[in-house]
Amino acid sequence: MTQRPTALPPLTALSAPSLTWSDTSPHSDAFDDVYFSREDGRAETEHVFLGANRLPERFAGWQGTRAFVVGETGFGTGLNMLCAWACFEQYAPEGARLHLLSTEKYPMERASLERALRAWPSLASYSQVLCAQWPAAVSGIHRLHLSPRVTLDLHFGDTTERLALLDGQVDAWFLDGFAPSKNPQMWQPELFEAMAARSRPGATFATFTCAGVVKRGLKAAGFSWKKVPGFGRKREMLAGAIETPPVDTRRAATPWFTPPHALPARHVAVIGAGIAGCSVAAALARRGIHVTVIEREAPGAGASGNRQGALYVKLAADTNHQSRFYLGGLLYSQRWLDQLKAPELWQPCGVVQLALSDKEARRQQRFSAQHLLPESVVRPLSAGLSETAGATIDAQHALFYPQAGWVRPKALCEHLLQTPGITLEQGSVTRLAREQAAWQLDLEDGRTLSADQVVIASAHYANAFEQTASLPLQQVRGQVSEVRLPDGVEGPKRVVCAGGYVSPALDGVLTFGASFIPNSADTAVTAEDHQRNVDELRQTLPALVAEMESAGLDVTPAALEGRAAVRAASPDKTPYAGPVPDAPAWNAAYARLSKDASKVPETPGEHHPGLWISTAHGSRGLSSAPLCAELIASRLCDDPLPLEAPLVDHLHPGRRIISALVRAQ
Repeated sequence: MTQRPTALPPLTALSAPSLTWSDTSPHSDAFDDVYFSREDGRAETEHVFLGANRLPERFAGWQGTRAFVVGETGFGTGLNMLCAWACFEQYAPEGARLHLLSTEKYPMERASLERALRAWPSLASYSQVLCAQWPAAVSGIHRLHLSPRVTLDLHFGDTTERLALLDGQVDAWFLDGFAPSKNPQMWQPELFEAMAARSRPGATFATFTCAGVVKRGLKAAGFSWKKVPGFGRKREMLAGAIETPPVDTRRAATPWFTPPHALPARHVAVIGAGIAGCSVAAALARRGIHVTVIEREAPGAGASGNRQGALYVKLAADTNHQSRFYLGGLLYSQRWLDQLKAPELWQPCGVVQLALSDKEARRQQRFSAQHLLPESVVRPLSAGLSETAGATIDAQHALFYPQAGWVRPKALCEHLLQTPGITLEQGSVTRLAREQAAWQLDLEDGRTLSADQVVIASAHYANAFEQTASLPLQQVRGQVSEVRLPDGVEGPKRVVCAGGYVSPALDGVLTFGASFIPNSADTAVTAEDHQRNVDELRQTLPALVAEMESAGLDVTPAALEGRAAVRAASPDKTPYAGPVPDAPAWNAAYARLSKDASKVPETPGEHHPGLWISTAHGSRGLSSAPLCAELIASRLCDDPLPLEAPLVDHLHPGRRIISALVRAQ
């Protein structure tokens, strides 16, 4: 079976299904089929999917350090996933983890989901968690943390397409969806091939149907099947397994991105306590791993130490991998921050992204025309800008992100480090060495720490080690300015962005900036950068500056407080997130690319065992670092990844080695 690389489908909003209701039971108008049995939907799920996959006994006996993975074709109302979660809570031993993933081409609106799930009061505690996190209907992967031990990945889009893009493996399949006679487009050979390719050896499946097209498709893909008693009026159904799944050949054209094998991870050291390091530490600790965070100064001492930071992105008009990643990061960060249940750490007040030039207005209009994303994610504004921003706006066009906002980065870092399982060590790591299947970390004060694996998340210091010296990083100085507002002057109600950003006042202090000075590591606060920020503020919100001055405020550098820090950026402005490549080995293995980029060796890329990196987040770390943390924690723990395979490869730090070789032609 040949697996071809799958390109990312267009970024788009997905349509909600047209439904006819019988009380809480939905019926699909498009497919003329029910979502679940009207006799007893939960009993049907437990018989067909839980029982035939032997989940109670498999959960009870699960001793793996990784999560047990259940995959589903067709999320529907979520009943199957909620039943699997409830079953796991009942039978699984303490410390076990469950990872659910499900595809859905026509996600319900939240109100419809809530109405359908009211049919099962016994699942109310589960359904309430699901509905509270229910994401916007945007194509892609949406990761939801249902509980400390249970994660759900919703893959919105065509089922076969979504499974082809999945970077992960499944232990048990719920082969669901509308009946083959009602939905023949889904039940095609490509579906069963995609399932086989994403299965672990011995993965099981169960399905309610015995249709011939399903039996033939499963057999051709490598699954064995047998008929077993069905539920209710259905006399028979299918169940089976695949003992030897096909080898994943998706990276045949890019063998350097072949992921490393999973290694033991009882103890992981994280270097750096900014937002990148703290979010990695929290993601690992949530998976039961002991984490030691090593910080040379204090949590949030670098670029993560500002009083306020804006959670927002600037999406490309013509969607590219970078833009897709940042949108996914923004949506994930919004849910992740909400789950912290700490409103003092952030406010989803919304972000107004102004177009201060005709060129930028045309770019924004082109973006809106091409993508038509849900208004809950982003919508164009050409009227009512001042009312939306809560400040007088002179611009004629903007994009509004309703769920974005501002964050207190330093406080967030400190909060994340309180996660059980995390220990903070003060010190500066001067050397890393792999010895006897463990990493030794030499500290400046003479101490040596040992860990199974290491994550480097120390911003512009991240390439200071021998293993990471080949990764290019640019130092970018940024200074924010602060001023206490006079009585009667309130400032904007939303974050307002243009060349810089202005946050709503926090405790009466207005924060704005930040300057952007490439190739500078100077952290001294300067009058020159204050003036840059004031000039930007005058251009973005001139009426606010006039109001401040009318109230007697001196809006000059001498009257401002501020803070400067150094951000790290990569040459292509995309973060590095993933395993650290062995640069000399890559340069030797792929040297022929410098003469002919079409001559791709079959050699998988070598990586430093158990060494990872999360850096180069630039000025968008609040949108990028938490999702990169999930990516690294998932790969490290051998769980399904929260991004599509092409985006995972796009973030891989080894991409710079390959691009340098190709450019040498």
